[in-house]
Amino acid sequence: KIVFGLGDTGLSIARHLHFKGASFCVYDATSDPSRLNILQTEMPEINFFYGEKPACFLSSFKEVLVSPGVSPKDPLIIDAVKSGAIVKSDLDLFASETTVPVVGITGSNGKTTVTELVGEMAEKSGIKVAVGGNLGPPALELLSDSPEIFVLELSSFQLEHSESPALAVASILNLSPDHLDRHCTMGDYFLAKQRIFSGCEIAVVNRNDLKTHPIEPETYSVRDWGTDFPVSGGVGLCGSDSNLEICLGRNSLMRVSELSLPGRHNLGNALAALGIGLAAGFSIEAMITVLKSFSGLPHRCEFILSKDGVNWINDSKATNTGATAAALEGFGGVRNIILIAGGLNKGDSFQSLLGPVKKYCKQLVLLGESADELFDLMSDEVATRRVDSIEEAVAFAEKCSSGGDLVLLSPACSSFDMFVNYKDRGERFKSAIFDILDVAL
Repeated sequence: KIVFGLGDTGLSIARHLHFKGASFCVYDATSDPSRLNILQTEMPEINFFYGEKPACFLSSFKEVLVSPGVSPKDPLIIDAVKSGAIVKSDLDLFASETTVPVVGITGSNGKTTVTELVGEMAEKSGIKVAVGGNLGPPALELLSDSPEIFVLELSSFQLEHSESPALAVASILNLSPDHLDRHCTMGDYFLAKQRIFSGCEIAVVNRNDLKTHPIEPETYSVRDWGTDFPVSGGVGLCGSDSNLEICLGRNSLMRVSELSLPGRHNLGNALAALGIGLAAGFSIEAMITVLKSFSGLPHRCEFILSKDGVNWINDSKATNTGATAAALEGFGGVRNIILIAGGLNKGDSFQSLLGPVKKYCKQLVLLGESADELFDLMSDEVATRRVDSIEEAVAFAEKCSSGGDLVLLSPACSSFDMFVNYKDRGERFKSAIFDILDVAL
């Protein structure tokens, strides 16, 4: 066996194999793997290879255990498959090690929020739960917790390497362009997400979005949720706009106004979590309690503060156009948003943002590698300013804002051109707010 890729997931695979007493080695294509010191400290006897290798390098191994960061189109993987090697993911190892029910959640946007919501719903229902996967910790590292149920966030990178996750409950929340620098086409991205339904028992879908439905006929049952009136026992909304209620079939569960999650777009996340929790057999009363108290996660439409009638929101995790469009729709009034956007484009077209920006934004503040591209597309439709740092962005946003406005960091891009990651970008944004607005932490 060989483990290909030494990120967090690759290290978790190595730890699992080492614990099992398996014979294996580890390879990473970079010259300075981030987890090498940990590997050498914990498993000094394990052979490690790194750097560029010829395509035939993997051909002598019968089994290749691939980290999510390694593309199936990598020449080493292609050659290994041609040579007869079995390629597996950490999810395949994980599935072979547990008989406990596993809930898997994927989607372009909102999957971390929904995964955490579902985890809290399980816990509030009195069920011992372990939560992880793409949001961390890796699935294999959760096995030692001995829970009664696992709740995993699953990325398209993980799913495209998995033969069959065989989940008790599987859900695609939504699908919009993302990671096209890896998947190349929306069709490939869609098919990677569809793998979550392979071998599942219950599929939970958005009845308003056919892209979240399984395409292959299977033996699983289907539960649905949506933002319309529910039918056949599904989850949805009923009542008037001024008094909307979340319903299970015809039965009202709670008023929408009682949700703690900010933004209209988070209503969909709440409905999805409720649908998934119902499929998993959680207590309805416990789930309603969680929905009334769960206020969100850092860097995901996170409310920072309000000063002089201006609200400041950190949505640094919005690394694709779908997430930013959802944030604009969720928070926008009549052209009252000052949007801070830009960064490293992951292959998205920004064209889909033009409509929401024209409708909701009074000012764009652009930074990062994609600033020029966004400027060229948007500057004829809305006031636009390019800046060189997040601090300059905050200072300018503060200067041009007035009562009733909302300053929103929702970049529609990854962060790696200027920051360590989206968390670093969000923390820098928050620090700049407190410094420039002269507000105590």
